Amino acid sequence: MLIKTLRWYPCKRCLQGVQDPQHERIITVSTNGSIHSPRFPHTYPRNMVLVWRLVAVEENVWIQLTFDERFGLEDPEDDICKYDFVEVEEPSDGTILGRWCGSGTVPGKQISKGNQIRIRFVSDEYFPSEPGFCIHYNIVMPQFTEAVSPSVLPPSALPLDLLNNAVTAFSTLEDLIRYLEPDRWQLDLEDLYRPTWQLLGKAFVFGRKSRVVDLNLLKEEVRLYSCTPRNFSVSIREELKRTDTIFWPGCLLVKRCGGNCACCLHNCNECQCVPSKVTKKYHEVLQLRPKSGVRGLHKSLTDVALEHHEECDCVCRGHTGG
Repeated sequence: MLIKTLRWYPCKRCLQGVQDPQHERIITVSTNGSIHSPRFPHTYPRNMVLVWRLVAVEENVWIQLTFDERFGLEDPEDDICKYDFVEVEEPSDGTILGRWCGSGTVPGKQISKGNQIRIRFVSDEYFPSEPGFCIHYNIVMPQFTEAVSPSVLPPSALPLDLLNNAVTAFSTLEDLIRYLEPDRWQLDLEDLYRPTWQLLGKAFVFGRKSRVVDLNLLKEEVRLYSCTPRNFSVSIREELKRTDTIFWPGCLLVKRCGGNCACCLHNCNECQCVPSKVTKKYHEVLQLRPKSGVRGLHKSLTDVALEHHEECDCVCRGHTGG
């Protein structure tokens, strides 16, 4: 996607990002402040990439981000923010803390792991929305969040990220529902398994080839353990960029290409293993979403679509598989 030159000129006091995604606007944080999409709270421009990096003056502090209640970007597609979105990243390790779009839910508070945090806003050439976003930032001491723990607060009072950590720790669905709804957990558990109009995810089975003990076996074993689909565990929230939702189980096994290309047949300096056939498969999981305007969680069984690599191929580095 080509990035057009930004023709919007904000007032000198407005904090703006930069148009080149390889660079970023560095903002020194010593007091409270805010950044926002251009023209907030009105429709933002199209074809933009703006990047801010907030850096606290003091090293031993964290930066907390709070989204304004007025939040609205282009809606997601298949529950994934593909087009217009705002993203928060931890600069120390490149972890994406969250990516948000749409207007159904205001993103929760985000806290950096150190004294820096990066924010990126992207809009494509279609369907800009309003009001965009505004993020307020302030300095907090590390003890600020350490006092908040799942054992002290009820689930409905926990920030979504802390609740996600608490949910992940449970080994059975029964224990999880009992934690979320101690007074009516059995009824909630029964409601989850009542038949609905939604189609349930289908299980999938990978067949195994019979092998003959001959020289072909050696070649086949190399193929099986070189560039082939194999089991990988993935985080559903990270895979779908759904930081507004909690899933249980939080991780699932998928088939992804792995292994090396030592016996690559192509005449090039270096080969890489890439997927040549990709399919989406559905997995039924428990979904927990905050209720709008009130405390509590919507609980439902839902199908999540994850990419599986069915076939892999060795290609010259820099080229894609076909």
